[in-house]
Amino acid sequence: MAITIHRGELGAADVRALLDLHVAAMQGHSPADACHVLAASALDRPDILFLTAREDGTLLGVGALKTLGPDEGEIKSMRTAPQALRRGVGSALLRAIVAEARSRGARRLLLETGTGSDFTAANRLYERAGFVECGAFGGYPESAFTRFLSLDL
Repeated sequence: MAITIHRGELGAADVRALLDLHVAAMQGHSPADACHVLAASALDRPDILFLTAREDGTLLGVGALKTLGPDEGEIKSMRTAPQALRRGVGSALLRAIVAEARSRGARRLLLETGTGSDFTAANRLYERAGFVECGAFGGYPESAFTRFLSLDL
C-alpha cells in the first residue's frame, strides 16, 4: 500500500495517542526553556493545518503547517509513529506541508527543532529537503539547544 496524506483527524484516538507520545518525547529530550511542543488541543486552531499520514488506515505519522503571515509558514508537530520509522513517512509529510505552503502563496517555510542526538533524524530530513540555518523567529528564544531552519519557496 501507499502512504496517503489526510487533513484533520485531531479527534481520532490513534492521532491523540501519537501526539501524546510526541509531547512526552519532546519534554523528555528538551530542556524546559527550549521545549515548544504543542499539545493536540493547541493544534486545533484556524491558522494550523493538521495532517496525518496513513497506510491502509494505519496511522504512520503527523505534521502541521502553521500560518505565520501572508507569505510565511511554520512546520509544527512532525512525528513518525515508532513502527513506521525509516519508511519515508517524514518525507511524505514534509512534501505535503511544503506543497500546501506553496499553494497558499508562502515564500518561506520555517521551523524550530532541537540539536540533541534525539533530533538527528529530523535534522537530516530537513537538511535533505533544502532547509538552512536562520535566526530565531516567532518569539522563540535563542538557546544552545534550539535550531532554527528556513526553506525559501
